[in-house]
Amino acid sequence: MLEFVVLGLLLLVPMVYIIITASQLQGGSFAVVGAADQAAKVYVAAEAPGEAEALARRAAAVAVADFGFDPATLDMSISCSEACLTPGSFVTVDVTVPVPLPFVPRFGGNSTMGVVHSTSTQIVERFG
Repeated sequence: MLEFVVLGLLLLVPMVYIIITASQLQGGSFAVVGAADQAAKVYVAAEAPGEAEALARRAAAVAVADFGFDPATLDMSISCSEACLTPGSFVTVDVTVPVPLPFVPRFGGNSTMGVVHSTSTQIVERFG
């Protein structure tokens, strides 16, 4: 009985931690894909470039927060193929979010497991 409990704990605890860690990484992947996609869509639907960037950043922050990640850690860049919001131009949004290790406190040290990145490109409609 004792061997079963000890070996069960030695094998079960690391396996559960690996599953939780993989789930955290997958959640981060879903968060950046959604954030990049929504930010690009919001950007091309806006009326003015200044307004478009603010709306895109807000949309990306909401998408990342929906998956439980801190929007303050979001790194986003927006680039345009021509002048932004010119009909027929392409808008590309790159989003990067660090994924922390589960159950590791952040006392000033680096508890980041990895960084996930996604890119989304949308075309500005010619007839809007």
